[in-house]
Amino acid sequence: MDIKPVNLKEKFDSFSKPWNPKIVGELNGQHVKIAKFKDEFIAHQHEQEDELFLVIEGQIKIELDHNTLEINAGEFVIIPRGVQHKPIGVGEAKVLMFEPKSTINTGNSENEFTVRKLDEI
Repeated sequence: MDIKPVNLKEKFDSFSKPWNPKIVGELNGQHVKIAKFKDEFIAHQHEQEDELFLVIEGQIKIELDHNTLEINAGEFVIIPRGVQHKPIGVGEAKVLMFEPKSTINTGNSENEFTVRKLDEI
């Protein structure tokens, strides 16, 4: 068993494409993912999975049906399953996510942002 710390700066520096999540860890049936958020994503929901978004650097907004959340560096939000949401990167933001392994990044909406096979870095 190879137990070692994960350097998030190194992981984020290893890729540039926004909205392309990477797996950086796994625990209890959950993936620990990172992604760069830039500009607008698509509105979607996850029928079976909750999502946690932890902003490491920058700021994101998440548009919900009746309001928009602002999440700054050092803050996180949990989006419950079944809730329609639209993530937006304010400039470029670096985000860590905890999600069940089954989570597809675009939830119920198949489109050009959908990534079915995630890279482990």
